[in-house]
Amino acid sequence: MPAFPRFTALARSLPPTVPFVGPETQERARGAEFTARLGANENGFGPAPSVIEAITREASLTWRYADPENHDLRMALGEHLGLAPEQVVVGEGIDGLLGLIVRLIVEPGTPVVTSLGAYPTFNFHVAGFGGRLVTVPYRDDREDLDALLDAVRRENAPLVYLSNPDNPMGTWHSSEAVTAFARALPETTMLAFDEAYGETAPASALPAIAALAGMPNVLRFRTFSKAYGLAGQRVGYVFGVEESVAMFHRVRNHFGVNRLGQAAALAALQDQPWLSHILALTSASRDRIGSIARNHGFEPIPSATNFVTIDCGRDAAYAKAILDGLVSRSVFIRMPGVAPLNRCIRISTGPDAEISLFEMALSEVVTELG
Repeated sequence: MPAFPRFTALARSLPPTVPFVGPETQERARGAEFTARLGANENGFGPAPSVIEAITREASLTWRYADPENHDLRMALGEHLGLAPEQVVVGEGIDGLLGLIVRLIVEPGTPVVTSLGAYPTFNFHVAGFGGRLVTVPYRDDREDLDALLDAVRRENAPLVYLSNPDNPMGTWHSSEAVTAFARALPETTMLAFDEAYGETAPASALPAIAALAGMPNVLRFRTFSKAYGLAGQRVGYVFGVEESVAMFHRVRNHFGVNRLGQAAALAALQDQPWLSHILALTSASRDRIGSIARNHGFEPIPSATNFVTIDCGRDAAYAKAILDGLVSRSVFIRMPGVAPLNRCIRISTGPDAEISLFEMALSEVVTELG
């Protein structure tokens, strides 16, 4: 019998899966590309021209390693946030940074609290380090802050995950509610606070920097993947109390954020007029998707993100049939994965031409299903 590398028992126990099946995988299976890419919550309007120029200028230097300290970007982020740069760490998107906070806190058997149906990549990391996920259901299509707090206290959990605004529903809590939740947590529980959609949210949803300042058990995660249009560059950041943030330096991949990504993120941060332009386009696209949903007898759930979750009014099988019908017509979308959220489909905002393709395909699918 051949010898095999001695992988850990934990690694052998994990399923050979990834949290998401990408559109490229689906395109290969279909043998055709999607004509409307509205399922990954990307910014289909694209990055600023100034960002493209920065990438172009930096391209000839890709033979060099990136700055392992991400110095210029951290300095700019610190100034943008009103924080010392030592309170900011840059990483390979929020996904990579979530993996690091799990690595820093979770051991085999550690209870970790999250919402049932919330962002699955966080769960993927928890499973990868042997943590025990403790989930609570959504309430009225929002993450249930009271239930999350109860679970943390019951389990004596050292880590809890919350996204605001939320993925996959697009809903949100007020900054006051989130701040009260954070302050009610035990001091020994770290809050991984995912604000990936913070730029597209109303100001009332984002706690002010000062509101959570000085709390060593709160880490706020943000990204350049959404409103800034840099999903392919994989640049995110986390900020909080310096002593907590500094722990990331013990485990992070110091060359993880590539040279072009650093240059692109810095240029994007500096081009706030373009961000304002994108936010206007995103808002208009959300409104149009909502109108399309209502025209077909569906109910769009109010969204603070760059997507709209649509309540199809029946069960998961019906929502899945709509998704399958759209995919068969080359329109890529997604849907929440667990009940009762899976009565819905989820549509990313995007250029008018792609939303028109979605509208036409949805009409055909709804008519076909009856």
